[in-house]
Amino acid sequence: MHGALGAYLAILAAGAAFGVPIAVLGAALGQGRAGAAALEGIARQPEAAGRIQTAMIIALALIESLAIYALLVSLIILFVIGLPTGRDVMSALTAK
Repeated sequence: MHGALGAYLAILAAGAAFGVPIAVLGAALGQGRAGAAALEGIARQPEAAGRIQTAMIIALALIESLAIYALLVSLIILFVIGLPTGRDVMSALTAK
């Protein structure tokens, strides 16, 4: 049981550890592209700067919320679904 529980905890930690950085990297790339596109649009049509800026801020907020959702899902996987009960941990620690 010790090996199976250890492997389970290692896989759980790896999933939580890799899930958030991948989501944040994707969000950062999306925010960079949205900002670049908005600046290019403002440079081409300066009179539409207010509308472009408003749309960009809304898009950035939605992209950032996706990164926060990834963090939330990772924490749910780690703390609600994944962690074994105290009895399982103690039996795995005391087993030789």
